[in-house]
Amino acid sequence: MSDDDVTSWLLAGDPAIRWQVLRDLTHAPEQEVAAERALVATSGWGKRLLDLQADGQWAGGACFPGQGWRPPGPVVGDPEAQPWVATLPTLRLLRDCGVDPADPAVRTAVEEVRDTSRWEYAGEPFFEGEVEPCVNGGAVALGAYFGQDVEGIVTRLLGEQLEDGGWNCEAENGSTRSSFHSTICVLDGLLEYERASGTQDVSAARRAGEEYLLSRDLFRRASTGEVVDPDWLQFSFPPQWHYDVLRGLDYFRAVGGTPDPRLAEAADQVRDKQQPDGTWLQENTHRGLIHFELEDGDGAPSRWNTLRALRVLRWHDGA
Repeated sequence: MSDDDVTSWLLAGDPAIRWQVLRDLTHAPEQEVAAERALVATSGWGKRLLDLQADGQWAGGACFPGQGWRPPGPVVGDPEAQPWVATLPTLRLLRDCGVDPADPAVRTAVEEVRDTSRWEYAGEPFFEGEVEPCVNGGAVALGAYFGQDVEGIVTRLLGEQLEDGGWNCEAENGSTRSSFHSTICVLDGLLEYERASGTQDVSAARRAGEEYLLSRDLFRRASTGEVVDPDWLQFSFPPQWHYDVLRGLDYFRAVGGTPDPRLAEAADQVRDKQQPDGTWLQENTHRGLIHFELEDGDGAPSRWNTLRALRVLRWHDGA
């Protein structure tokens, strides 16, 4: 496919894809982008996800399905693996879709989460966070995006930053080295919080976390230069709490500015994955129970990964 054909193929997808293509790839007028974005909450994946909320949360739990919860229809995904249907991953997917936080249905859904959902571990309200930095990073990103107070979680995360600049959910068990997975989740949350609140109070911590990733070229061991995990060179959507090179690059794209030279090798990894038809494939889907399929599975062309790869490379290459 030509570039125009790839763009047309992307625009034939769900409103969650279309509005981001208009904003990031075709640079359509703001009014056109806003009109398309408004459809996310009223049709397609966004509306389907909103309609699945019950009793103030999804699947009866903050991070895991509640006791006695059953899927409303046939099981989609692997029920024996990580469940991706509870409140945290569902809100995370709605944010990835770019649902408008100002939409009345979205505001109501988020307010019900605030008032109802409690973390399984300690029973704290959803937007007060729990114990793991990767989960709390996600909660900060969601709270900041959907207009909720998450200052308490941010304070906790700043106090949990490790000496090497990142975060690790195993720090409470004695780990002193950061995790790519935990770090990208926290960075994502801090960036969203910084932009929503207009404060610079977290910028130093965020830059230190970014340096942790950059000093490793986004996927190499600091000690040997070896690839940390070959799976990080495969691109998944939704990424859930997992790290991969495309997710790392998409974070730095969101930060903006001039790309750091240490991103070049990671950008080449993304560039090399482009198929002859101009698309990128879905790869390494993270196993688990899901609400419904977004695409056609591993090995098939992925609108999500194609959109993310194209906008990352255009930013990195200055195109």
